[in-house]
Amino acid sequence: MSIDWHALGSVLVVTLLSTVGLVGVFTLGVVGLSRPAAGPAGTALRGGAYVCFAACAAAVAWGIWLIVAK
Repeated sequence: MSIDWHALGSVLVVTLLSTVGLVGVFTLGVVGLSRPAAGPAGTALRGGAYVCFAACAAAVAWGIWLIVAK
């Protein structure tokens, strides 16, 4: 049995980067919803938070599609 270290390293790097990115985007969404702001700034924060959550949901759905699709 031979281990392809280059492929294993590539998978490791992509996994780490995508996980950190996804957690970061989700964190921005939580912060956007937790800051009380009135007026247009509050609307922009809330809208940005919803965009972050939508991006996270899209990334999760895409990952599930990659696993399930054959």
